[in-house]
Amino acid sequence: MNGDRLSKLNRLADTFLTGGMVDPVSNIEQVSYLLFLKLLDGEESSLIKSLYPRQAEGFRWSRWCTRSGPDLLDFVRDQVFPYMASLAEAAPRIAGYFCGAWLEINDPNVLKQVVDRIEDLNLTEPDLDFKSDILEYLMDRLWPEASLNAQFRTPRQIRLLMVEMLAPEIGETVCDPACGTGGLLSEAVNYILAKNAAGIQEIPIYGEDWLDKRGQSVSEAKKEFPAMQTYRKAVGEKSDDVKRLEQSVYGFDISRRMIRLAELNLRLHGLRRANVSTANVLSEIGGLSAEDLARRYQVIISNPPTSGLVVRDSIRRDISGYSPKNDLFFLILMMKSLAPGGRCAVTVPEVILSSSQVTSVAIRRELANDFDLLAVISLPQALLSSYTAARVVLLVFRRPNSGEGKDILSKRKEKVWFYEVQADGFDPEKSSASSRLLTPQDNDIPDLLDKWKAYKETNFLNPPGAETGTALEPGSQEVRSWWTTVEGLSQNDYILVPNRYRPKTGREVRDGEVERLIEENLLLEMEIAAGLKRLLKEVVSV
Repeated sequence: MNGDRLSKLNRLADTFLTGGMVDPVSNIEQVSYLLFLKLLDGEESSLIKSLYPRQAEGFRWSRWCTRSGPDLLDFVRDQVFPYMASLAEAAPRIAGYFCGAWLEINDPNVLKQVVDRIEDLNLTEPDLDFKSDILEYLMDRLWPEASLNAQFRTPRQIRLLMVEMLAPEIGETVCDPACGTGGLLSEAVNYILAKNAAGIQEIPIYGEDWLDKRGQSVSEAKKEFPAMQTYRKAVGEKSDDVKRLEQSVYGFDISRRMIRLAELNLRLHGLRRANVSTANVLSEIGGLSAEDLARRYQVIISNPPTSGLVVRDSIRRDISGYSPKNDLFFLILMMKSLAPGGRCAVTVPEVILSSSQVTSVAIRRELANDFDLLAVISLPQALLSSYTAARVVLLVFRRPNSGEGKDILSKRKEKVWFYEVQADGFDPEKSSASSRLLTPQDNDIPDLLDKWKAYKETNFLNPPGAETGTALEPGSQEVRSWWTTVEGLSQNDYILVPNRYRPKTGREVRDGEVERLIEENLLLEMEIAAGLKRLLKEVVSV
């Protein structure tokens, strides 16, 4: 995103921030409605004709965006929004987007500025790759409190990690059953498009503007910061890949507000008919169709809610009989929703990976024995602490394909790989008003992905790092990755807390230290013996 486009987005965000609009979630929702209307104005002519027949052409963005004052406010609030919500027959998905929508911008001057700023973005121009960054950037600017923002958005560095580990392919079904604003799905779309594109752009996780401010190219920044995390983005024509993605990307969320943002997010990425819908995927009456319930996915990627309870009588029959904790239900659901050969990356609270509760142990046992448990990754404590106090772990697993050889399947299930991410490119202690400070020199994720690539090349048979129980040489650097056997897990109630299996580093014994330790132990034993003698005298005297 170049400086001119960035300035335009900043002016759009500032219009809300200086116009008396104080609710960050409402601000994002309001700008999403108007962005959506602008995007519809650039649709192909066949859809335009169905949306705006001759008698309704006045509801098109291009027909009313030049209005101003109370006339603009009244028309958008009282006519445009109701009209869009009435299109249940001609355009049910668009009608659903505007069902219950209400324009909360009450100042006509603020509305006019917002409309003008959006018009200035030129969203109808073809192949504008910056469109995919618009919602991400506006959420950062309009949703400044990290505690609110992170509740519905997985940090980008973790989204990229999860997507790259799963490596979704074009045509594979991809699902996030708790998609929030659609960040993980959008990241998966970015990854697939980049993988199949002729033109590629490499971007730091901090954005292109970060490079511009430093006056550096990506290669120059990577020389200065070898641990800097980047991602790839498709540039130019997307061919037919977008149409195939529209048929294979699915998202669900219990909040209609979040689904609206997810739909806009995916639309900005080119998916005009994204399969995202409001539903409680854990509930028997949650709004899922029979087709939704029967569908199995090749890729599941999610950062689901980590708290809350489900009403026992409403739980889906296929996952009922378990503890009513959301985090456990989501894990169970994803295990059941994977197609043979399908793979999943999901964040879970560390506490359920060590719980002695019968259901937790049973689920962990099933993961270790009936699935390919490929990686257990400890994430930094501060990463998601803005909305959960629990330490979070990333699980990556795969449902075995019955067509694979039994020898490979049995060997792959013998070992489980652990990795501890201590640094993620952001300072864990210091933060600004809206985000953590950047530390491109400290990021373990590129190293993790390098090791994952090497692990994958062995068909997941030889995990990187030392085995649990290995005695490391005194003075050895603290390990980031290690592995244990499934037999080792079974001896520990299938506890999946990474630190429990970390190899220990031996302590160097200096000259004379052995003698000193023996003397200290002898003195301690003499003190204990003297104490016991005194206690014996007291007992006898009584």
